[in-house]
Amino acid sequence: MLDIEVIEDPAAAEASLDPIRTRILMELAVPGSATQLAAKMGLPRQKVNYHLKALERHGLVELVEERRKGNVTERILRASAASYLISPAALASVAPDPHRFSDRFSAFWLLALAARMVREMGQLIAGAAAAQQKLATFAIDGEITFRTAADRAAFAEDLGVAVTRLVDKYHDGGTGGPGPRTPAGSGRKHRLIVALHPSLKTAPKAQPTNPSAKEQDND
Repeated sequence: MLDIEVIEDPAAAEASLDPIRTRILMELAVPGSATQLAAKMGLPRQKVNYHLKALERHGLVELVEERRKGNVTERILRASAASYLISPAALASVAPDPHRFSDRFSAFWLLALAARMVREMGQLIAGAAAAQQKLATFAIDGEITFRTAADRAAFAEDLGVAVTRLVDKYHDGGTGGPGPRTPAGSGRKHRLIVALHPSLKTAPKAQPTNPSAKEQDND
């Protein structure tokens, strides 16, 4: 079972978005049969079977084993992944294109870059799994609080300069990079994305009411 499966096929994406099928995928993080699922979900077994066949047809669930019980063969299935992410490739004709934007401060460019990263990572993960190879990746995640918009702009400028300096230092154009020289074009290209955006605001927790205080106020 994969940790995350990136869904690229439009039909598979459509199948996964059905609420009942989404629930089935969640339940099948632990292998189970149609009978077991029907009992958990409070649905007829025939209905669960119908949705299971659709998910299996798109490779979103997989057969673990078959158990013989008298004249009946019970199929034990599990989800193909613990989590799923729909790739922009599923909407290829209307997927965002980073080349349409040129402003590095554009929120739409950041979104287009993120969409491209999901699409490319999905393809890379699938390729690495087929080749039974480990995929080399690296990421940094954190938060930073800026006192003013000017501080944020200065940080972005300094970050751009620092990243450019590192790229110039390590980029292998045949003679660059701190390591041994290699023929031009023999290195493996890597995608570099540095992103900065405001953190989502969390909704304030509702303060519990105090009935006794209200009663005192009304006295």
